[in-house]
Amino acid sequence: MSGFLAVATVAVLLIAPAIWNGYPLLQYDTGGYLARWYEGYLVPSRSTVYGLYLHFGESSYFWLNLAFQSVVTLWVLHLTLRVLGLARPLRLAGITLILILTTALPWLASMLITDIFAGLAVLTLFLLAAHGDRLSRAEKIALFAFTAFAAATHSATFGVLFGLCVAGWVLLPWLRPRLTMGGLTQGTVAVAVSAILLVAANYALSGQLAWTPGGPGVTFGRMMQDGIVARYLNDHCDTIKLKLCPYRNQLPATADEFLWANDSIFNKLGRFEGMDDEMGFIAAKSLTAYPLWQIEAALMATATQLHMVGTGEGTNGWIPHTYGIIERYLPTQTAAMRAAHQQHWDINFTSINWIHVPVALLAMLLLVALLGRALWRRRLDNLGLLAATVALALLGNAFLCGVISGPHDRYGARMVWIAVLVVLIAAELFRSKRPHPTDQDHIANP
Repeated sequence: MSGFLAVATVAVLLIAPAIWNGYPLLQYDTGGYLARWYEGYLVPSRSTVYGLYLHFGESSYFWLNLAFQSVVTLWVLHLTLRVLGLARPLRLAGITLILILTTALPWLASMLITDIFAGLAVLTLFLLAAHGDRLSRAEKIALFAFTAFAAATHSATFGVLFGLCVAGWVLLPWLRPRLTMGGLTQGTVAVAVSAILLVAANYALSGQLAWTPGGPGVTFGRMMQDGIVARYLNDHCDTIKLKLCPYRNQLPATADEFLWANDSIFNKLGRFEGMDDEMGFIAAKSLTAYPLWQIEAALMATATQLHMVGTGEGTNGWIPHTYGIIERYLPTQTAAMRAAHQQHWDINFTSINWIHVPVALLAMLLLVALLGRALWRRRLDNLGLLAATVALALLGNAFLCGVISGPHDRYGARMVWIAVLVVLIAAELFRSKRPHPTDQDHIANP
């Protein structure tokens, strides 16, 4: 009974930030996802699958969504601990409580944004691919469905899971028996189904049989931030007529300013509808025009993204688009939304990140140490495979987000908490294998 009460308590604590806020936490992007059901057309980087997920929870003021996020988080943590031989309710509650106190996890679970599913999907893919023999049929079906759903909520999550599957197939001959062909096939099919799910949802809501748009635009923004776009325009505007040529000396310093500022050049030139083709053209041509610069910029962006792990980026009171969407399509929720602490700028992450950032960076270092331990012993046990999976996911996430969108704390924080989880699991496994004092006495005095 005490174990059950402890787990129920941490389930509530996982969404404590939203409970304190008085309304689910919002992000600038939340409105774009929410509007997909109502507007019936596709917009860059806003998954219709996640939009539908939000729509299903509207009548509860989205508390059903948060309840689902809390329960599924505990469920995935429970399965992960169970397959590693650590299945005890109090241990689950204790590890979850540490994650709540030291990582972005409760903020992710309390927010109406896709980020909570990024780290969870890495764990569910690991469970499917490496531990299917320790799961019931119902659990495998649920894990398959969740992995497919999670991958369809964001292109970066899909990319990370796809990369893990590719790595699994390449390394399969060296990873047996820890990784089986059957388990890897289940994980790969789940990721493939996510692509079908996303395209089907896009077609159902917009009539377009297409992937979520937006790739060229965000990649262009990162290249502009690195100075590559300005160089290309200076080198080619004398021979190629482009809309941006008259503005080549007025480009802002960051991609965020270019894409999202109200008075930006991007807005003047028609936003994505008016600029998609040109941004895609410049991004593609820049790859071949400056290959060494692109490689250097990609490596720098990846390295920068790896250490940008601060909690709370974008979770503030300045989210006008999301306010507008809620006021337009869910007017009965306007009062509750406007009364929340977030909308009064009452959330400050500075002191929170005094804990979260050092913990995240230390966890990544310890993750490398765990991998080094496995290499030194020339044996990859279950812990080593989990550590390798999470390390590869963090690296893939840093590459995809840093290179395509540009480094942001939000992209790191949504994934790095699983590194902290691996370190906590390792500590529990090492502690459980350590002889108890009575055992040591027995060894000393046979």
